Amino acid sequence: MPMLYGLVDKGFTIYGYMLLARIVISWFNVDYRQPWVQLLVRVTDPFLQPFRALIPVFGGIDFSPIVAFFVLSMIKRLVLTLIGY
Repeated sequence: MPMLYGLVDKGFTIYGYMLLARIVISWFNVDYRQPWVQLLVRVTDPFLQPFRALIPVFGGIDFSPIVAFFVLSMIKRLVLTLIGY
């Protein structure tokens, strides 16, 4: 059981870092044709898209990633609790 817990925990942590990287590259002029950028977009956009659709941009600032991180944290806690350690 502890091995599964650790694996799931690391998976959520890695996905959180991928979300963070996706947000940071949106601040810069990055070539979206780069394979690593395409991978980030392909992996993170399905999670970010619903939040972007629900939360409008205020004053040119997109707050949806903050909500996405909060929800990801809640999902992580729920899943890890269900796994039980």
